[in-house]
Amino acid sequence: MASYTTTLNVNVDAKTKEEATRILKELGLNMTTAVNMFLAQIVKRNGIPFEVVNNKPSREVMKALKEADNIIKHPDDYPSYDNREELKKAFLDEE
Repeated sequence: MASYTTTLNVNVDAKTKEEATRILKELGLNMTTAVNMFLAQIVKRNGIPFEVVNNKPSREVMKALKEADNIIKHPDDYPSYDNREELKKAFLDEE
């Protein structure tokens, strides 16, 4: 079976390309080989060969961060405890 190749043109940030080229060279690879490896893994795995996630915090985390910020800005509005026994007593008294 004959092997056919095709050209793939992509736009990449110049600094990213430069750094990637340097790293690939250290690994004994060139950009073409690395891109071919990447594409082969996409085909093999039927998807991106690494986790792609949205690092945006959830609503729950955003709410907790807002509350923490409020505690920092207004510490006198929140109870504080000098030791764990005081904390334990306050916790048990709430039940």
